[in-house]
Amino acid sequence: MSVFFFGMGYSSRATARALHQLSDPSTPIAGTTRSAEGAEAFADTNYRVHIFDGEAPGPTLGEDLRQATHVILSIPPDEDGDPALQHHRADLDAAENLQWIGYFSTVGVYGDFGGEWIDEDAPTRPLNVRSRQRVEAEQAWRDYAKARGVPLFIERLAGIYGPGRSAFDKLREGTARRIVKPGQVFNRIHVADIGRITALAALGRLEGTYNLADLEPAPPQDLVTYAAEVMGVAPPPETPFSEAQMTPMARSFYSDNKRVSSKRVLEALGTELEFPTYREGLDAIWKAHA
Repeated sequence: MSVFFFGMGYSSRATARALHQLSDPSTPIAGTTRSAEGAEAFADTNYRVHIFDGEAPGPTLGEDLRQATHVILSIPPDEDGDPALQHHRADLDAAENLQWIGYFSTVGVYGDFGGEWIDEDAPTRPLNVRSRQRVEAEQAWRDYAKARGVPLFIERLAGIYGPGRSAFDKLREGTARRIVKPGQVFNRIHVADIGRITALAALGRLEGTYNLADLEPAPPQDLVTYAAEVMGVAPPPETPFSEAQMTPMARSFYSDNKRVSSKRVLEALGTELEFPTYREGLDAIWKAHA
């Protein structure tokens, strides 16, 4: 087994750690980062990290990619499509031992369902350019995987949180807000669950399109309130959505209201989430920090 990540970001690093924990810790892992500064963060690891900014082919990654048995993609598409396919399709074609492809997508591809529960059978109705590009990238990878005869695992992720990216951090930074839009809920997923579920899917060569989200969609202000209680600080005041000052991108998230089920992937892998709700996830982050 040899694993290559396009985009060694937050979720990819969690997946790399889980792969080494669940299988052979000597499994070769290589991947990309956007800049030399980003590559410096991996100086003390045994990962082989290459620079690839998505605008032009990565000059050094070809050999590691051609040797990969498993490729995991974590770079968002742009108006030109998926950067890995655009710039490194020939290297992927030359990966003779390729056995499995994993693609991190988003539950944003579904669009708005008025707070109703949905699963993978729901139609994709993306509400913004980013989500439409994801739908197109998913299909591009389905076409590629079919042409190669390789199983493809598309993982539609809910909002990602974890150590360093939680309500605690926003409270410490003074950027936490409790914006209230009646009836609005979001799913989330702890980064450690992303890592473990993706690693299990890779090891089992799971194929198909699956959601990965926690089991309790909740109003966004509830996380801030809970985190403030755990920290022993006063939460920020509530602000009605109609009065909140927000960027257009932040506001666009609130036009997307649904409850996403992860039942299918958990059953397929015969496992459960380590952090089924935001409470278990936040408690673990707080305990580790303390």
